[in-house]
Amino acid sequence: MSIVTALQLVSVPDLKANLAAVERQLADLAPAQRLVVLPECFAFFGGKDKQQLTVAEPFGAGPIQDALKALCVKYGVWMVSGTFPILSANPERFSAASLVIDDQGQVRGRFDKMHMFDVQVADATGTYLESAVTVPGKGPTVVDSPFGRIGMAVCYDVRFAELFAWYRQQDVKLLVLPAAFTARTGEAHWQVLCRARAIEGQCYLVAANQGGTHANGRETWGRSLIVDPWGEVLEEMELGEGSVSAALDHQITEAVRSRMPMDKHRRFAIVPPKES
Repeated sequence: MSIVTALQLVSVPDLKANLAAVERQLADLAPAQRLVVLPECFAFFGGKDKQQLTVAEPFGAGPIQDALKALCVKYGVWMVSGTFPILSANPERFSAASLVIDDQGQVRGRFDKMHMFDVQVADATGTYLESAVTVPGKGPTVVDSPFGRIGMAVCYDVRFAELFAWYRQQDVKLLVLPAAFTARTGEAHWQVLCRARAIEGQCYLVAANQGGTHANGRETWGRSLIVDPWGEVLEEMELGEGSVSAALDHQITEAVRSRMPMDKHRRFAIVPPKES
């Protein structure tokens, strides 16, 4: 039986320390056919946003990608890499890229965070302007895997239901959501949004969040969780470093879909954006 795991971190502005935290958790997991999902900004978090450019690397090779591929091979897992900065054509901005890497260290898919967190939040940070340093992704990504068809999203993307409606039309069986939800927005909306996306998609959702107080004082919500196709929370943790795991049973997925055949009832088609 396949296992999915959300790793929760309290990442710091130190790449080596964050990679060590990932390996520390992988070493504690029992061997299994497993998909591991890392949080958003797992590689560098808690400094100024532009500092992420100091660890940005070209797509295809670099210290972060090489380390993650090696960890997948060493521990025999598939991985959703959270996000880390990939160089863009603009030297002042990067893509927040999330990769699917298989247990042989091969990249099976890439998703760049689409929706930029340019908002006002009633917390110590106040103003968030992600678009100042991040290039938005151009469209959704679907990856076929031993765990079922995967639909990819990152953090703020979870608020845009049309993305997930399109994934449902692509027969996605598993949604993955690396995140760094703020404590304020997480308390208000984290679980309800995660459950809603699983219910709408009639599929599993694995959401890996940052969870704690970071070096720059930013507070993230944690509560990484796994939701089943009926919207039930199978596993959830609190704050701090740790993980949650659950077994996938796609017979449940098919049962939910056959009893409530939403795909046959849908009156609207969702079309992804055209690449510019």
